[in-house]
Amino acid sequence: MRVWLLARCLVLLLLAPPALGSTLLVVGDSISAGFGLDTQQGWVDLLGERLKQQGSDLEVVNASISGDTSAGGLARLPALLAEHRPALVIIELGGNDGLRGQPPEQLQQNLAAMIADSRQQGAKVLLLGMQLPPNYGARYTKAFARVYSDLAASADVPLVDFFLQGVGGQPQLMQADGIHPNAKAQPQLLENVWPTLEPML
Repeated sequence: MRVWLLARCLVLLLLAPPALGSTLLVVGDSISAGFGLDTQQGWVDLLGERLKQQGSDLEVVNASISGDTSAGGLARLPALLAEHRPALVIIELGGNDGLRGQPPEQLQQNLAAMIADSRQQGAKVLLLGMQLPPNYGARYTKAFARVYSDLAASADVPLVDFFLQGVGGQPQLMQADGIHPNAKAQPQLLENVWPTLEPML
C-alpha cells in the first residue's frame, strides 16, 4: 500500500505543470525596449525599480525588441514562456503593425493567440493599447484602436486603453523622430500602466 501511494504521488508530480516563477515578462517593441535611451532609463526599468522599492519578489524581464510586430512577438513567445515561466505577461505590440498598414484583423488574431498561449502556461496577461496618428485615415485608425478594446472584452483581459496617453503628440516628450518617447516621458508611461498593473501583482 505504501509503495502504491508513493508511486501515485510520483506520477502526479510528473504530470503537474512546472511551478510558475516570480517573473514579470514584458513582450514589446521599441517603446518598451527603450529605443534611443540610455540603459535603465526606460519605463520597464523604472517598473523594476518600483517593484524592488515595494519589496516585491517579481523579477522584471524585458523581452522587447525594436521593430517587432505582433507576428514577431507571437513567434518568440513560446520560447520566452518556456524559459522564464512568468507569473505575469505584459504585451505591448501593434504599433509597428499599424505603421506598416497591416490588417487589424491579423493584429487581433496574433494578440489573441499571445494571450491564449500565456494563459495556457498559467500567466496573467496585461494588454497595452496603442493608437495611430490621424494621417492614417479615420477608418483604419478606428479599426486599429478597436482591436484592443474588442480583445479586452472578448478575452476578459485587463487593458491600458492607450499606452502613450499624455505622451504621444507632445513634442517635449518625444525624440527627434516624433515616434519614440524620450527619457522625460518614461515616468509617465509607467504611470499609465501602473493603475491597471498594480491590482494584478
